[in-house]
Amino acid sequence: MGSDPLVAAVAATGQALPPGGWIRIRAGLADGKDPNGGEPHYLRIDFEDNGAGIAAEHIGQVFDPFFTTKDIGEGTGLGLSVSYGIVKDHGGEIRVESDPGRLTKFTILLPVQSRVALPPARIAAS
Repeated sequence: MGSDPLVAAVAATGQALPPGGWIRIRAGLADGKDPNGGEPHYLRIDFEDNGAGIAAEHIGQVFDPFFTTKDIGEGTGLGLSVSYGIVKDHGGEIRVESDPGRLTKFTILLPVQSRVALPPARIAAS
């Protein structure tokens, strides 16, 4: 998957931090519902900050390509859009919630298999 979604989430969370503000990153496994009857697990990564937050009228647009509230020349509005695509391509979800003036949280959920069978390693003769 690469680090693009993680870097974009940290950048988005920290851009409006006040002096002395904080960013909290948490990760762990979360259970989900598998339509095939299995027991899927998801890697859940939360990025939370106590910055300015995202205004209610913008929350539905943060993953849209080229959406930005920054001044011209300060951002392209592609970071979260690209991240959204990468996470979706890997069968995951990316969510955002915000309480303006209090906190913003981005959550990335990526499916993981609880047990992965790896083929035996082969060593090539030289």
